[in-house]
Amino acid sequence: MFGLSELAVILIVVAAVLCAKKLPELARSAGKSARILKAEARATKDEDEPAERRVIQGEVVAPDRDGAPGRRQ
Repeated sequence: MFGLSELAVILIVVAAVLCAKKLPELARSAGKSARILKAEARATKDEDEPAERRVIQGEVVAPDRDGAPGRRQ
């Protein structure tokens, strides 16, 4: 009779034959997922590094009596 390893090989071959049409699509989606995961890991690594401080020039606007920002004069 067959052992466990022989049954596993037979099941893998049967699954590959029956799902042959879907294998390229599965490989493509796995590649896209890997690229997205790599990009996200790189982005979080870049966020951990301290960024340069930037000074943004602006204007001070006095609030109205309601507490909302007023218009420039």
